[in-house]
Amino acid sequence: MDLEQIIFTIISYSGDARSDCFEALKYAKNGSFSEAEDCIKKANEKLLEAHHVQTDMLQKEALGDRRQVTLLLMHAEDHLMTAILAKELIGEMVELYKTIYQREGDFANA
Repeated sequence: MDLEQIIFTIISYSGDARSDCFEALKYAKNGSFSEAEDCIKKANEKLLEAHHVQTDMLQKEALGDRRQVTLLLMHAEDHLMTAILAKELIGEMVELYKTIYQREGDFANA
C-alpha cells in the first residue's frame, strides 16, 4: 500500500469508529443500551483495523523503511487519536446513562 492509501485507510476507519461512538451516545440517551454497546463494539473493531495499519507502518519504519511525514499523515494520526478518545469518553458516558436510567427506575418503583 502506498502512503496515501495508508493515510486514507486510517482516516476512514477512524472516522467510521468516531461516528459509531456518537451513535452509541444517541442510543444511550434514549435508554437503548444494547444498541449503544453494539455501536461501541463496532467502533472498537474499526479502531483495531486502523491500529493494525498504523502498527504495520511503525514496524516498517523501525526496520528502516522510513516514510515522509506529511501534514496528511499527521491529520490521519489526529483522526485516530480523536476517535480513540471519543470511544473512551463515550463509553464512560454510556455507563453514566445506565446509572441514571437505573436510578430513575429505582425511584419510580419506590
